[in-house]
Amino acid sequence: MSGRGFSADEVAATREGWVLAKALVPEGFDDYLTHVEHALQDPRFVALIKRATEAASWEPDDPRIAELATAMADHFLANPEQLKIVTGLQARTEAATRYTLIALHGEEQGSATARGVTLVETKLRAAGIHIPRPDTH
Repeated sequence: MSGRGFSADEVAATREGWVLAKALVPEGFDDYLTHVEHALQDPRFVALIKRATEAASWEPDDPRIAELATAMADHFLANPEQLKIVTGLQARTEAATRYTLIALHGEEQGSATARGVTLVETKLRAAGIHIPRPDTH
């Protein structure tokens, strides 16, 4: 893994995603930030997030995306407190559309990131975790 930091565009996109999340699910946002803050103390979580950021530049069919998705899903399943980062907002979001807007904020359909998010969600669903589907309400 490269040691590169986050670009200004990546930081801006993250900030925009958080503003969107706060607007769509204001009652759960503070809890969400608390879960993120605690997770950022875990070097393994931080390494996975950095790798996911790098994956945004990969081709959508890159086999590393499936490997990363498996690693992320396994990490979330092994760390229930960090899993709340994924499930916390959607648990308070009745409309799956709002969850999807937050989860894929700024991502083009068919991008490497969108594919990775879909794979992680699929793996978590297979493990019995409730993740809304964009085609359900």
